[in-house]
Amino acid sequence: MEYTYQYAWIIPFVPLPIPVLIGVGLLLFPRATKNLRRIWAFQSVLLLSIVMIMSIDLSIQQINRTYIYQYIWSWVINNNFSFEFGYLIDPLTSIMLILISSVGIIVLIYSDNYLSHDQGYLRFFAYMSFFSTSMLGLVISSNLIQIYIFWELVGMCSYLLIGFWFTRPVAANACQKAFVTNRVGDFGLLLGIIIFYWIIGSFEFQDLFEIFNNLIYNNEVNILFVILCAVLLFLGAAAKSAQFPLHVWLPDAMEGPTPISALIHAATMVAAGIFLVARLFPLFIAISYIKNGISFIAIITIFLGATLALAQKDIKKGLAYSTMSQLGYIMLAIGMGSYRTALFHLITHAYSKALLFLGSGSVIHSMETVVGYSPDKSQNLVLMGGLRKHMPITKIAFLLGTLSLCGIPPLACFWSKDEILNDSCLYSPIFAIIAWFTAGLTAFYMFRIYLLTFESHFNVHFQNYSGKKTGPFVSISLWGKDRFKTINKSVLFETLLRINSNENSSFSLKKIYYNENLRKNVQPFITIFANKNIFLYPYESDDIILFCLLLLILFALFVGAIGISFDQSVMGLDILSKWLSPSINLLHPNFKNSPNLSEFAQDAIFSVSIVSVGISIAFFFYKPVYSSFQNLEFINSFDKLFSKRLFGDKIKSVIYNWSYNCGYIDAFYTLFLTGGIRVLTEVTNFFDRRLIDGITNGMGVISFFLGESIKYLGGGRISSYLFFYSFYLSLFLFIFYLFYFYILF
Repeated sequence: MEYTYQYAWIIPFVPLPIPVLIGVGLLLFPRATKNLRRIWAFQSVLLLSIVMIMSIDLSIQQINRTYIYQYIWSWVINNNFSFEFGYLIDPLTSIMLILISSVGIIVLIYSDNYLSHDQGYLRFFAYMSFFSTSMLGLVISSNLIQIYIFWELVGMCSYLLIGFWFTRPVAANACQKAFVTNRVGDFGLLLGIIIFYWIIGSFEFQDLFEIFNNLIYNNEVNILFVILCAVLLFLGAAAKSAQFPLHVWLPDAMEGPTPISALIHAATMVAAGIFLVARLFPLFIAISYIKNGISFIAIITIFLGATLALAQKDIKKGLAYSTMSQLGYIMLAIGMGSYRTALFHLITHAYSKALLFLGSGSVIHSMETVVGYSPDKSQNLVLMGGLRKHMPITKIAFLLGTLSLCGIPPLACFWSKDEILNDSCLYSPIFAIIAWFTAGLTAFYMFRIYLLTFESHFNVHFQNYSGKKTGPFVSISLWGKDRFKTINKSVLFETLLRINSNENSSFSLKKIYYNENLRKNVQPFITIFANKNIFLYPYESDDIILFCLLLLILFALFVGAIGISFDQSVMGLDILSKWLSPSINLLHPNFKNSPNLSEFAQDAIFSVSIVSVGISIAFFFYKPVYSSFQNLEFINSFDKLFSKRLFGDKIKSVIYNWSYNCGYIDAFYTLFLTGGIRVLTEVTNFFDRRLIDGITNGMGVISFFLGESIKYLGGGRISSYLFFYSFYLSLFLFIFYLFYFYILF
């Protein structure tokens, strides 16, 4: 065991050779490196698999022996200052290592197919490997300053990955927004670290917790000052984990490739903020004000994320706001003191949300191959529908991920989310009402996404050469017969003719056949451009993508079993509690989390009932509707129709616009923060140019004119010099005696 722990420090550096070798290869041997690019993907997966094996070995040893290992070596030593580097292996670290490595491997395998024809293929794997190094280094860090170093590296990698398609203005703006928003939180984190070092004199966690608790117990530190420092530390975690009000970067970050959304914004980077709060948990629980503040921010985040997801038409943005809401649940559990429950939901949510994101990526990848579908249209829920016939495996994966996130037993998120809801009842009735109500909203908006994506029929909106909108193209299913057998042939001809006449189009129209069989109609129009098949209908993803989805389905089905906490006579051992026993014994010596079967069943029935109500409402308002060619706008007005039926015309627009416009929070920031900064810069610029520069330039102009005037007085005649000297002396004496007599009399 000592041997395994002794060399655990190499874990963060295992994926590091990939970005280094790719960079050197592209610099020295660009052609060979690009030709062998699939090898780099294999090596990335192989090295991260080594990390996962080492992480599993460490976790098994901790479960069996409840062992915590820390190794520190000095780097800078001075009389009054000592800076040390090291690594800490405890249950929290081992959980995060397995989470990062397992999800990372699946995402890398998925990305090999998803980005196989992208020009930035090698750049993507270099970024991903460096991101893995940064996250792994973050979770094994043994002190605050070391965490901050890797924290910034994670932020840099997220900036590069979000702006991966930097030629798109939307993606470039999104990565800048994420970077600036996280800098606000990181600045607060840095201030908090510096102030705590000034108070305690150490960056190490063990020293930090012991000295801080002694200072609080002996009342040797100002409590208001300590609260301010703790708030600054939490500010960094709030920005990273998209907590209100620093959540605005998360939905825009969906402009990156979908595998990035699955890894960074579901299972890894957003979990860094949760990890930091969990690591500093002994510090936060020492002050009740901090715990209450964390819970208050979390409950706002839970409700806000759920309400903003209600009317989103972008499938990835809907999932992004869902991530925001679920991270609020995890942060609420930490604020309530439920350390084990928070980590439990972190695990279950990571795999379930990764399944949903990769499932949405499969949908987007298929929709991008449809004729006339640009990247913005391929993510629009309104332009989808009926994909269950074309993508049955993706449909099953997405449905299981949806059911898990909603909290349907026996899927993973049910076990963890149910514990959070039950703990909220004991903590605060108001928080419990909001948390339970949001659980129903989660079921509603998740099934809204599912129904609009996979139910109804496939809707492709074309425009003919005259610019008029035509009806949807209803395709034949690859997996069975569709109820629609015909197609408007003239519309199809005009559409393909318009596409062919476009110089920028990648299509080449060679032959047009009209047969009664729709499959024969569309087959001649399949073309290959840049090694990418483009169809008139969506199709199921490749085997590699489906393999990744199936792996995540297994996690969504069975990973919740590690935290089932019935009493011993019913369900056996609670693996997660045993795994976390060193931390739980340290934080909660009297911890007990083994409810009997009857209590659990009562709570489960109530939670499942609320979720069922949300699902039923979603089915009632978003049930499959087979719209006709003349009624296309009906699908586009689903959300308005729902609001109108439920609340009426007056409140309808308020609720719909609130959700669709992201709560006007971005508009508020743009108006007051961005606009205020611009006004301030204009005022400052005016002050600098007119006043500061004006005084300086004015003195120069005055000096110039005085010099020009005085130079004519120097004629070289002594009599003239004596005259002016006598004149100015007489004038000075006159003024002097005038003031003298005025003051005297």
